[in-house]
This record gives sequence, C-alpha cells and structure tokens, in this order.
Amino acid sequence: MSRDAVLSAVNLTRHYQIKGSPFSKPATVKALNEATFELYPGQTLAVVGESGCGKSTLARVLTMIEPPTSGQLTISGHQVSLKEGQRPPAALRREVQIIFQNPYGSLNPRKTVATMLEEPLKLNRKEMSAAERRQAALEMIAKVGLRPEHADRYPHMFSGGQRQRIAIARALMLNPKILVLDEPVSALDLSIQAQVLNLLADLQEEFGLAYVFISHDLSVVRRIADDVIVMYFGQPVETGPAEEVFTTPRHPYTQALFSATPVADPNRRRERVHLKGEPPSPLAPPPGCPFAPRCHLATKECTRLDPPLEHVNERVAVACIHVDQAAARYAVAG
Repeated sequence: MSRDAVLSAVNLTRHYQIKGSPFSKPATVKALNEATFELYPGQTLAVVGESGCGKSTLARVLTMIEPPTSGQLTISGHQVSLKEGQRPPAALRREVQIIFQNPYGSLNPRKTVATMLEEPLKLNRKEMSAAERRQAALEMIAKVGLRPEHADRYPHMFSGGQRQRIAIARALMLNPKILVLDEPVSALDLSIQAQVLNLLADLQEEFGLAYVFISHDLSVVRRIADDVIVMYFGQPVETGPAEEVFTTPRHPYTQALFSATPVADPNRRRERVHLKGEPPSPLAPPPGCPFAPRCHLATKECTRLDPPLEHVNERVAVACIHVDQAAARYAVAG
C-alpha cells in the first residue's frame, strides 16, 4: 500500500454459495473478482457498469458489511482480516461510511434528524455530553445546507434531496476518511442531483474525503470522478484516469457503455456500439472471457481465454486480447 493511500484493495474477491436441490452441490456465484485499486485523500474513484456487475457487492466489502472471500483490503494502514459473522474493529468502521441510493429507506422514520445524527456519537464518543452531541449535530446540519429547525423534524417531513443531505450528515458525524456512495443521486430530480453533487464536492474539499462513487450515470461520473473502474460480470475490465478512459475507451464493453451516453454537442456524431443479448447467468458463466458472447470483436480465442487486467500504458489497464483493434475501431468511429 502506498504511503498516502487511505484504502488499498488487492485482488479483492467475494463469492457466494447458492444451494440447489438436496442432492446437488452448491453453486458458486462470483459476484466480485480480483478488484485491485488504491484510493487517496481528496480523490473520487467511480465504479460503473450494468446492473448486476458487482458494484454494490464491492461497496459492501469496502464498508466491511461483508467479508471478502479472498484478497487483501487495507484501510488507513490497517489490514482488514474478517471471517463470516465477525464484526470489524470499531476504529475501522469509523473510517469508512456508506450512503445509499434511497435516502428514505436508510433513515429511521421514528427518529428526529438530531437523534439520528447524535446516535453515532452516543455509541462511539462516550466521552461527549448530551449538550456536546446536540451541538455537533446542529453544526453538521448547517454544513449540509439545512436549517436549525430541521433538527427536530422526522424524515417524512423532508423532500428527497433534503433526506439525502441528512444521510450525508449522518455519515460524516464520526469524521470518516472514506465515503462509499452507492448511487447517491440516481433517485433525485436533475436539479436536485446537481445541488447534492456540489455539496459532496464542497465537503470533500473541506474534509479531504476520499469517495468511492458507484453509479450507472456516466454523465455524472465524468463530471466528478478522478479515476474510473469499469466492471462487467463481477470483475474490472478497464481502469484508469476518468478523462483518459472517457476520451479513449479501449475495452469493447466500455465503448458500448459510452456510446449509449447522450452527447450535448449536436455537431458531434458517435457510432452506437450495440451489445448482443443479455449478460450471462452468474450460475452458468461462459468459458473464456465473460464478455465474449456479446462482443463484436470476439474470436475463438476469446472463448478459451479469460484475459487478465493488464496495463496498456502507465495509467490505464484493460482486460481484452483485442485491445489495440478495439481502440483503433473506436477512434475511426468516433
């Protein structure tokens, strides 16, 4: 792990055993396969891909809700070593907080805003008095753009954007270093999305937060991300700086995702890359490259070899044996 990284993942993997009939062996679902990356203070790492690609599984592993099946996870210099049913150390839990897609579902409808914000302090900062907890809650309410009178109201009394601000405030009460944002604005109107994204940017600058931003909205990702991981069928297929990945996508799957994103410039034409069929079943993965059945560049070799993630330059890594051909065709089409 690099000295300044707040989070490091090496070959992070999460598999599930699915029971079938009483006379058959359990099937293995490889929800997350060998994710490797580092995250630094003030950095936003975006994780993108279709539904079921492993984004939310990665979020649960990073926040220690679930243990990895294999691989290494290091947070603030401390290696996380967990087994099924084992709780992570309280100090590490404070370092990483998660914000979910549905703010209403993540808030307790029976508790006021102040009570929800004070609760983490009550459990983890036992030296604080009730008055100090109340003051800390009011200060955080102000930081996320809400008013003092909101402290004694209940979640149903707020709009969706205000509820997400409350969820952000609650996540920040223990001064974490890392926020995992699982589709944090996808349930909000576009104008509210912009407000919440601006708030997250301001908070990141103020507190030096590192973000893992999980999303399927590529226009949002391009606006806020420093680095990007593109995932397919549970494994990263392309990683690198956001600007380079968006400008020169090299994996056929990345190209297909980006070609479906609307372009604001009416004079700019982009050839649409159409994907064939649906993602394969996790219970019956295809041989070789999992993207081969849907890829327009697939050859027989692709059905025999599952390519590893390899660097094509100092900053970008791609898992494709036809990476040069894919990049050349995209450059001509774009």
